[in-house]
Amino acid sequence: MKYLLLVYGDESLMHSLPDSPHDAECNDYCESVRASGRLLAAEALEPVRSATTVRLRGGKQSITDGPFAETKEQLAGFYLVEARDLNEALQVAGKIPAARVGSVEVRPVRQLQI
Repeated sequence: MKYLLLVYGDESLMHSLPDSPHDAECNDYCESVRASGRLLAAEALEPVRSATTVRLRGGKQSITDGPFAETKEQLAGFYLVEARDLNEALQVAGKIPAARVGSVEVRPVRQLQI
């Protein structure tokens, strides 16, 4: 089953805390998940100020700068993994270096019925 591991953190603190991971550590972890055969995709995201939100209401599209909502933690990146079950996905998520200074949301990927 596929799981999306969403990495969240406070952008203003994420790289300045004593426990903050560096890019090399994150890359090494990503490579270890790839070597295990579970990694389908992984990317870090640019800061939230570079985001644009699109909404469609009543047939009209609106485009606004920034994220959907103001939050204390912002989406910083993701891992898309293949895991036997939720427990295995949680094990992978628990070792993501950024989890030390932020959080990782684990969500099963729903298969579309098309």
